[in-house]
Amino acid sequence: MGTASLPRRKFDVVIVGAGGSGMRASLQLALAGLNVAVLSKVFPTRSHTVAAQGGIGASLGNMAEDNWHYHFYDTVKGSDWLGDQDAIEFMCREAPKVVYELEHMGMPFDRNPDGTIYQRPFGGHTANYGEKPVQRACAAADRTGHAMLHTLYQQNVKARTNFFVEWMALDLIRDSEGDVLGVTALEMETGDVYILEAKTTLFATGGAGRIFAASTNAFINTGDGLGMAARSGIPLEDMEFWQFHPTGVHNAGVLLTEGCRGEGAILRNANGERFMERYAPTLKDLAPRDFVSRCMDQEIKEGRGCGPNKDYINLDMTHLGGDTILKRLPSVFEIGHNFANVDITKEPIPVVPTIHYQMGGIPTNIHGQVVAPKNGNPNSVVGGFYAVGECSCVSVHGANRLGTNSLLDLLVFGRAAGNHIVDSGLKKQSHKPLPADAADASLARLARLDSSTNGEYAQDVANDLRDTMQRHASVFRTQALMDEGVKKVADLAERVKAIGLKDKSKVFNTARIEALEVDNLIESAQATMVSAAARKESRGAHTVNDYGDTPEHPNGRNDEVWMKHTLWYSEGNRLEYKPVNLKPLTVESVPPKVRTF
Repeated sequence: MGTASLPRRKFDVVIVGAGGSGMRASLQLALAGLNVAVLSKVFPTRSHTVAAQGGIGASLGNMAEDNWHYHFYDTVKGSDWLGDQDAIEFMCREAPKVVYELEHMGMPFDRNPDGTIYQRPFGGHTANYGEKPVQRACAAADRTGHAMLHTLYQQNVKARTNFFVEWMALDLIRDSEGDVLGVTALEMETGDVYILEAKTTLFATGGAGRIFAASTNAFINTGDGLGMAARSGIPLEDMEFWQFHPTGVHNAGVLLTEGCRGEGAILRNANGERFMERYAPTLKDLAPRDFVSRCMDQEIKEGRGCGPNKDYINLDMTHLGGDTILKRLPSVFEIGHNFANVDITKEPIPVVPTIHYQMGGIPTNIHGQVVAPKNGNPNSVVGGFYAVGECSCVSVHGANRLGTNSLLDLLVFGRAAGNHIVDSGLKKQSHKPLPADAADASLARLARLDSSTNGEYAQDVANDLRDTMQRHASVFRTQALMDEGVKKVADLAERVKAIGLKDKSKVFNTARIEALEVDNLIESAQATMVSAAARKESRGAHTVNDYGDTPEHPNGRNDEVWMKHTLWYSEGNRLEYKPVNLKPLTVESVPPKVRTF
């Protein structure tokens, strides 16, 4: 079967991924009367945005002492000065607007007694440039992502968006000029492959958190957009930076929202001590996530961990009282029962830092357009291609994301990309002709699996990959561990090529889907490992024991050499770099300094 014989569907825009950013973009497009197709491996309201608990960061002005300038400063500082300040300013200024839009769509935010949207404090969010914690997280109890996803889905149904549910995108289609013309996709129900032609293609495929063994990510988070982009020659940016969330349930990999600490929960070591007061005297338990994770790890390493193996920290919220917990943190109460056998109203719950979020991804500008180096311009636009949400890297998060900025990122850039596509006048444009080999790469990948008579089981290779990443790219890294990790992941890449498929059936063949996902996992893992081993400093979530605190480089950060974005190319497994944008759009730049809390 060749490209010519495949069935084709034509759309103005094809969106891959039906989470918060994909559905925020599709809503703008459908309301403008464009013909939009949204592909999703799962039913839209099962997308991973549903798992977000804590809130959406926005300076609404409900509190007299907060405004977007402080949010901007906190995000730049949180990013350890690797975030692009133009994109950060854009996001923080747009924040109140996108939150009020959601409210008007019917999102059930919690309320203050005066009727305004309830906001809780969150890690790294301060008033007056770091002086004191501030309430900036707009929350719907501890189910904010759930409420947001359902609100957006209902609005999309009303706007008649076309959803292709249980479809998996396989590869990008690019022409000789490098423009993106759509995707090849597999319908899981039938096993049939289609060409989905689009004037514009938008990726909203989420993160690749399943490259790690202990992860708060859903099983669908296999970095599909990253894999597709990398295979088509587009670089991945800043993939060495992975956030460990401080409060994953010990031995369960289930997230407890930072909203717990926002409501007043306290981290305690084996002595019952509130140890964060030693490390971050001002913000205490509400310091940024990379910082809190390192402090917890240090307490455990120095023998003050809790439990028989001294391998976790206790999160204590007993002092909040049962009424507050059941009102503000009902899901956390359930998680305590179901995953830790703990009644959090009466006893602390065991937690450890758990992989949570990728700061890197497909490089984009503030309109969501994908950019890649070309003819000396590091930010040359790739025609017909956008990316938003966790799979993208506008670099608002830099080396470490502040809590609540992920849901905000989805809304702001999903909306911005939607508006930019609408303004580009797609209706009047025609589809570009497809290259003759449009689907050949995808068909070859499928043929390799279908013709295999032996070979390894996909999940065995995937599990070895996750164990390798967990060991070689964890909270604390060493140069030797990372260098060894590069070799091990390269060996795993060879094993990925030899994966076999025992079950050749077409209808709902999940083994085939998993084997195709491993192709994406390995791209994300190589990007992470190679980028990390090359960055000879400590910055944000990339903490390397070899590069510690010195007078010349406080916190191990080396701005003279390493204040730049990493770009990893799949072809040749090679790296390039591009400068960080330290110029905001309208305000003064925030100059680099040592991060203290």
